[in-house]
Amino acid sequence: MRRDSSSSTLRGDLSASGRRFAVLVSRYNQEITDALLEGALECLRAYGADEGTVDVFRVPGAWELPQAAARIVDQGRHDAVVTLGCVIRGDTPHFDFISHEAARGLGAVARSASVPVSFGVLTTDTPEQARVRSDPEGANKGWEAAEAALEMSILFERMAGSE
Repeated sequence: MRRDSSSSTLRGDLSASGRRFAVLVSRYNQEITDALLEGALECLRAYGADEGTVDVFRVPGAWELPQAAARIVDQGRHDAVVTLGCVIRGDTPHFDFISHEAARGLGAVARSASVPVSFGVLTTDTPEQARVRSDPEGANKGWEAAEAALEMSILFERMAGSE
């Protein structure tokens, strides 16, 4: 069960059972992204994801997340896509370029996708800020991105049923 400063309960109206998820995770800043991945997987398991229905795809960095997300959406095998990455500010403008384009690219994919694409890319000023946001015992943003993808997949299903 997820534990954070505000709650230690699961939302009872969400169920991952019978749904397929793609989790895209950047290898860059791997200590952080591995913790985000564990949070996302823990979330999906806690909400009842069936064995073998979560596919994990590793990409080199946050820059590659939009490309991979677009390809996965086009394949049509998943009910939702969770994207996880971490960009930490450094001494050069590289942070600005990568974080902006990752967000812009994932936003473009999400707006055109037939399934939800959640955004779990940390953009922090320091490694410590990234560690706090990926803490398995705290407010893990990987968990939050997976939970958002699950909730949106249920909403998309309901919207399709009302057409």
